[in-house]
Amino acid sequence: MWARRCNVKLEGQVALVTGGGSGIGRAIAKLFAEEGASVIVNDIVLEAAQKTVEEMGPAAARSLALKADVSSSTEVKSMFEQIAARYRTLDILVNNAGIAETDPVRREEVSRRADARIAELMSGGGIRTQWDITVEMSDGEWNRMIGVHLNGTFFCTREALKMMASKNRGVIINMSSVAGLGGLAFAPSYSAAKGAILGFTRALAQEVASRNIRVNAICPGWIETPMTDQGFSPAIKRSLLAQIPMGRAAQPREVATTALFLTCDDSSYFTGQWLSPNGGLFIS
Repeated sequence: MWARRCNVKLEGQVALVTGGGSGIGRAIAKLFAEEGASVIVNDIVLEAAQKTVEEMGPAAARSLALKADVSSSTEVKSMFEQIAARYRTLDILVNNAGIAETDPVRREEVSRRADARIAELMSGGGIRTQWDITVEMSDGEWNRMIGVHLNGTFFCTREALKMMASKNRGVIINMSSVAGLGGLAFAPSYSAAKGAILGFTRALAQEVASRNIRVNAICPGWIETPMTDQGFSPAIKRSLLAQIPMGRAAQPREVATTALFLTCDDSSYFTGQWLSPNGGLFIS
């Protein structure tokens, strides 16, 4: 099962994948390891990151699990110091760490309103249930969402560039979302963070192109992960599924292969771009 592959695409490269303890991050980390990279798997839960590394087979010996909350610049700086001490270089950064609504009461209320609105639409009687999410959102909820997604992307990118700029080479992939392209009515803070990540990606790509550092983004649609399983009610899932022309959600591996393309030489002329594995789902 773990026989060495020939012509692996990331042989000898060092990659950091944030939020690699589950879902899309885990799939990306494992695929990069299969392709020959030494992978640092970051997660806020160390045991989850360690499990990802353990699942890499022989590649686990050259990989590393590190705990850090990417919304903390202090923890990010400490993580990069550990990376520099062990690997002395970084070729690839995947800013994947993210969260959905974390408060169970809020999550349940959003699901209730979503189900009610779907039922109202199907009945043809007009919308009576309002979202009222922004007006009810606390400073803490807003700041936590922006902190993990947007600030985390910035903090990790800032440290990675210090290592990449020393050799004028590197690849950065930022995880956005279809929510960043068109917005989600029931997730304004998440949509804001993901939209800002796209703006940051475009600006950064222009800034560092002369250093031979490429920066791109991925905007997944509905992917079957623990985060989407937790955040969507059965009615929301049925509604989303009905809007996807391919008739199914994607698996994390299908996003990982997109990341691999943007990382390896196959995409050598791509920078400042976004790719959206979404099965035909577009939010306008």
